[in-house]
Amino acid sequence: MPPESQQLKNSIGIVEIKSFTFAAPPNEMTLECGAKLGPITLAYETYGTLNAAKSNAIVVSHTLSMDAHAAGYHPDDKKPGWWEEMIGPGKAFDTNKYFMICANVLGGCKGSTGPSSVNPKTGKPYGSSFPIVTIGDMVDTQRKLIQHLGIKKILCLAGGSMGGLQALEWVVSYPDDVASVIAIAANMRQTAQQIALHEVMRQAIMTDPDWNGGDYYGKKIPARGLALARMMGHITYMSDQSMEEKFGRKLFEKNKFDYNLSAEFEVENYLKQRGDNFVKRFDANSYLYISKALDYFDLAQGQDAAKVFKNVKANFLVITFTSDWLYPSYQSKEMVKALKASDIDVSYCEVASSYGHDAFLVEVKGQSHLIEHYLSRIQREVDHGK
Repeated sequence: MPPESQQLKNSIGIVEIKSFTFAAPPNEMTLECGAKLGPITLAYETYGTLNAAKSNAIVVSHTLSMDAHAAGYHPDDKKPGWWEEMIGPGKAFDTNKYFMICANVLGGCKGSTGPSSVNPKTGKPYGSSFPIVTIGDMVDTQRKLIQHLGIKKILCLAGGSMGGLQALEWVVSYPDDVASVIAIAANMRQTAQQIALHEVMRQAIMTDPDWNGGDYYGKKIPARGLALARMMGHITYMSDQSMEEKFGRKLFEKNKFDYNLSAEFEVENYLKQRGDNFVKRFDANSYLYISKALDYFDLAQGQDAAKVFKNVKANFLVITFTSDWLYPSYQSKEMVKALKASDIDVSYCEVASSYGHDAFLVEVKGQSHLIEHYLSRIQREVDHGK
């Protein structure tokens, strides 16, 4: 139970993890890679109340390393969900107005079907036999969940980073499903640099002897490799300025060099702690599979970017951050240009921030103002049948 001081008026409080299972044999889902998978379970959470017209639903999609727990507390939590500052009564995603849904992606390790799930054909975890999944596959499974909930049209798809990519994939693949999109720190395709960074992280895991070709369940996990991958990943989420302001050249629990190869700087200790903590909550194979899904993402698939959105009917809000070097603003601006070329209503804002890619999790005030006003406009248009 969270401390009483944290039970604030604008907090959701205790939330429940739910699950939805579908695609049971012989009706397995065919993935983009051609493989069939089923049954499939999605873990998800909801916040707020679905109105009678089922017109106030907002789908929030998570990043590579997050999960369905976007807000509120689980009974034993000391910390709330990853977007607690943005979701709740009176917040940007106001649960007094909107019905929020967040599902753990296909390939994940927090309740949704993924490499650590038991393969019903063998009675053992899938491990390396789990099929390759894509952002499109993730969207297809989440769409099944939305249909299961009886929602015919989503008021808004929202997400940062990989969450934004899912929103883009959804609105392009199923344009009649969506009234609006909030894409934060996202782009239309993964670049060579982003793919390269993911490959180095994957190699850190796969070269750990304990990875064992992906079949380590019930054995020693590839903790060193996964921790190293997370350390590298975390560097990409921060900016040079934020790291300098937070750590500088400060030493950790000492005031002079030891002149050896141990970790002596605060930034080194911080990254090590991040890596060690990540190992406790995430599966190495899921990290491999989800990062690969990101690399396959290319909304245009070689065609003219302006043609990608030709059938889209939704409005867009695109948000970027000045210090984000992982998903720099110019990539979102390319998307905005393509949207405008398709005569789509799009609002764009670049938020001044020193936090790097992680700014979408940190810059609450700036984002909240933009999102609150945008959603109010979209809700009015929906209510008036526009």
